[in-house]
Amino acid sequence: MPLLCRFFCRFVCVLALALTAVTTAIAAPPLNIVFIIADDLGVMDTTPYNPNSFYDTPHLQSLAESGMRFTNGYAACPVCSPTRSAVMTGQWPARTRNTDYFGAPNQFFGQALPADYVPSRDGSFARHADRPLWPAPYLGQLATSHTTLAEALKAHGYATFFAGKWHLGPEGSWPEDHGFDVNRGGIERGGPYGGDKYFSPYGNPRLEDGPQGEHLPARLAEETATFIGDHADKPFLAYLSFYSVHTPLMAPEPLVEKYRNRKQAAGLSDAFAPEPPRENRTTQAHAVYAGMVEAMDAAVGRVLAALEHHGVADRTLVVFTSDNGGLSTSEGSPTSNLPFRAGKGWLYEGGIREPVIVRWPGVTQPGSTSAWPVTSTDHFPTILEAAGLPALPDQHCDGRSYVAALRDKEATETERPLFWHYPHWGNQGGTPGAAVRKGNWKFIEWYWGKEPELFDLEADPGEQTNLAEANPAKRAELQALLEDFRRETKAVMPERNPAPQDPFTKW
Repeated sequence: MPLLCRFFCRFVCVLALALTAVTTAIAAPPLNIVFIIADDLGVMDTTPYNPNSFYDTPHLQSLAESGMRFTNGYAACPVCSPTRSAVMTGQWPARTRNTDYFGAPNQFFGQALPADYVPSRDGSFARHADRPLWPAPYLGQLATSHTTLAEALKAHGYATFFAGKWHLGPEGSWPEDHGFDVNRGGIERGGPYGGDKYFSPYGNPRLEDGPQGEHLPARLAEETATFIGDHADKPFLAYLSFYSVHTPLMAPEPLVEKYRNRKQAAGLSDAFAPEPPRENRTTQAHAVYAGMVEAMDAAVGRVLAALEHHGVADRTLVVFTSDNGGLSTSEGSPTSNLPFRAGKGWLYEGGIREPVIVRWPGVTQPGSTSAWPVTSTDHFPTILEAAGLPALPDQHCDGRSYVAALRDKEATETERPLFWHYPHWGNQGGTPGAAVRKGNWKFIEWYWGKEPELFDLEADPGEQTNLAEANPAKRAELQALLEDFRRETKAVMPERNPAPQDPFTKW
């Protein structure tokens, strides 16, 4: 064959392959995103992580069986607003200064919080003014300087929807101010405190009242399902942020009666063990809380059914997680996180371990598990990578994509440390402190009143045996990481109270 002919044939073949690739890329629909985050739901509250749970969560079980369950899932903070900020920004709460739940004492408003900011000791601070440490100031809104997850997706043509709990700042810093086209129920409140609370009328300026007695999680799921149906022909982000299972403890009476009967039939009783200065619940037996968990699970099921009904399930990434551990030491102490220690408001595992369940059709192996460590900052870069969108490393600088784990359940990550900085007195009894986990090792540095603690989480997931003295080398290694983390993020520290009067000084 003449040289020119061979060249022409080769050119035609290459061109055909290129056109095929372009056509395939054009034909491949964008990946939709459904992100679901529960409030105060402990990892042991769900049957995928605890088959013996007192609570029924069949839809989460089904999601786990059709996707991947991460066994080392974490929240970025033991309370809600900081974790929610971390999801939206891909940054540690220490960096964004969003270190406490918004509305807590010592709140600062502004676009930036100087590292050397010193609050006045006024009425807003009085609640903790007599304790041994004055808690650090924190920024009580999501700064507009961030490019949020919603804004990043919206810039690439995604329709963006938010339903439920926001709790990331006052009016002017609500979902519609941070990239969401639609806001159903997202305001400054940390719980459903208006109207009839979990039942309509809601008294929520971003959620119209439904029929008398309509249940809030069902309504939020229905709003999400409607959005999915209205946007089935275009890429979308549906962000369902439950108020459930946050206090007030309320559930539909038929569900409460179901669990009262279950508790009685099983001979269960309420039990507690010391976790100074509080008592920690050690049994799951709270009928009202159980009803709340099941109702939330049913709402998840409604959204998953909408994906199937509208024919978009096979091109939708679904992520389910929570914002902190189960509530076990205050406000009714409705759940137990055992074998994990303590709960919401604490730096122990019960306060930060979370369910993380991800379904990416055609990518995640159904029913698989991964030991890859995942925390709140990681969802932002993961979603961008999964959707084939460019990363924003200057924004989600503390997040690390776990796409490799979604593609291969055997993929491992043991060298990346996870950090927590909580320079506040938790409403649930927790002490100001910081923590780092690397591999199976976890180090906690308390800012007041307790000695440093080092745990081998593989051998001791309940954090009962402090190895800080027995393993000084590991302690020093992790403490150095923690110090570097605080320095690099310019973490704001609590201040010493020269004349504490609070009983906390006694333990």
